[in-house]
Amino acid sequence: MAASRHTSSPESDLAEDLVLYREKFRRRLPSALRDLQGPVQGVVELPVHVAWSGMTSYDLTNPRQRMGLYRTVLHEGLRDDLPEYLNEDLLLQLWPTLRCLVGRTVRSVWEDAFPELAARGRAAA
Repeated sequence: MAASRHTSSPESDLAEDLVLYREKFRRRLPSALRDLQGPVQGVVELPVHVAWSGMTSYDLTNPRQRMGLYRTVLHEGLRDDLPEYLNEDLLLQLWPTLRCLVGRTVRSVWEDAFPELAARGRAAA
């Protein structure tokens, strides 16, 4: 049996991995920001599949906890989690700071999909 040759380079493997990583976040996006109807007050308890490491309970009256909740959900939340735990108005309000706290891929996926987020990011810069 002949050995197969690996013809890809480390650079092309990395590029493919980045495309797959970006696609993971793109598939989770809501169809519109108005679909984000999560809470704006109170304490939010995240399920273990979202908050698998660290805090699971977030008080929305606490600015640091609110930011932490949004960062966690943007990174770890599945498609059905986003409308349940994120709120359109809060996301728009938090985005100028939040965009600096999430990874580059998460930020670019959300800003590419929702120009109103990109505009808020540019306005804050």
